[in-house]
Formats: sequence, C-alpha cells, structure tokens
Amino acid sequence: MTIDRSLWGQVEPESLTRIVVLSPHFDDAAMGAGQLLIRHAGKAETTVITVYGGAPPAYPAQPTEWDALGGFGPGDDVVSARRQEDRAAMEVLGAGPVWLDFPDHQYLDPAERPTASQVAAVLEGAILERDPTAVFAPMGLANPDHVDTHEAALLIRRAHPELAWFCYEDQGYKHLPGLLAWRVAKLFRALIWPTPAAVPVASDAERKRRAIWCYASQIPPLERDHGLTERLEAGVPEQFWRLLPPPPGWEALVEV
Repeated sequence: MTIDRSLWGQVEPESLTRIVVLSPHFDDAAMGAGQLLIRHAGKAETTVITVYGGAPPAYPAQPTEWDALGGFGPGDDVVSARRQEDRAAMEVLGAGPVWLDFPDHQYLDPAERPTASQVAAVLEGAILERDPTAVFAPMGLANPDHVDTHEAALLIRRAHPELAWFCYEDQGYKHLPGLLAWRVAKLFRALIWPTPAAVPVASDAERKRRAIWCYASQIPPLERDHGLTERLEAGVPEQFWRLLPPPPGWEALVEV
C-alpha cells in the first residue's frame, strides 16, 4: 500500500527544487524563513519577492515613527536605503532579491492602499517568471501588508494549484494572542487545510542572525515592538504549513 506522505506532514524533495518566498516587507522573509533560504542558498532559483518594496509617491514631511526610530530624517530616501540592506541580507542568505513597487502601508491613507487583487495581478507574473516548484507566503497576521500578501497568494494559488504552496509564520506577529489560531481556522473553514509540514531547513542560527542584522534601520523598531533579540535567543523555530485540500472524506471535520 502506498502511504500518502502529505498526511504526515512530509514533503516530497522534488517539490522544493525551486523555491520562491514572498516577503511583505524587506525583513520578513529573513525572519520567518531565513533557515529555509540558507538550506537552498546559492541556487539561481531561490528567490525572495518583497511585495511592498516600492517608494511612496512622496515621503511625509516628518518621518513616520517607525522610520524615525530607524534613524531616518526628513528628506531621506528610506526605500533606497532599505533595498541596499535587503541586497546585503540576501547575499548572506544566498537568495536573489526581487522588489515590487507597492509602497509600505505606513505611507498611504487606507483608501490609497492596493487591494489584494491588485497585488495579485502583479505578483503572479513575478512568481511565474521564476518558474518555481514551491511558493512560501506569510500566514498574514496583524499588519495590513502581511494580510494582503497572504490574500494575494491565495488568489494566485487558486489559478496555479500545480505548485506546492506553503505558509510561513510571521515572526513576532505570530505571538500576538490568538492571531495564528485565527488564521489557521480561517483557512480550515475555506477548505484550504493548513498542515504543519516537515520542511527541511539549515540549522544555522548565527547566519540567520547575521542576515537579519543587515537590516540596520529595522533593528531598533523590531527590538522595541517585537522583542527581536529575545525571540532569537529563545530559538523560536521556523514553522511552515502546507496548503492542500482536505483528504477525501475528511471535509466533514469542518462542521465539527
């Protein structure tokens, strides 16, 4: 009898031949999937797509609180500096960076922010251009850019079920009370069963830390708001969830 490996969270090695990791902001992939990227370092097919990697139409006259805490002042080109940081971090992790031109939500009024559908229309082409076998999206917790990246990924997944789709846990946000459980339940009810997957990673915490510290302008706000050092010292693991339909006959569990 052939055993369905996916029922036990196992991942077929060939599905990880070419991976794309979707990062809402410049630091998210390094924090949530850094050890995964290290495992696949140096492959031309290992790519991180930063969705909200574009400059705003205009920076505010006074820097946002997050930017000011990172050391920026009036007139500074924050996105240009953060792209340089991202390039350095990707060199440490051995991945190729791709930046989409959507601005971070902190620079836009809610009515100006792109919808998940608008993001998906651009993101789909960026993903397919890399011809991946697997795509890793954030769980999409708390931050509106994380949520929209997740929602956009689900739209693209619907059109491309032939790819292996995973979610990684948004570091920091996943510790907010109930949010990770809320996302798991939301996917479950949509008959997209998120199942913890045994995705191989590199056990190289020091290299991951070096990559994160490339984001020098992000460290002060991450320390203040997310307890970055405490999380790294605690060895909080990276966890990946496979997105698959329920096994035949198991759909009734949704009603329990």
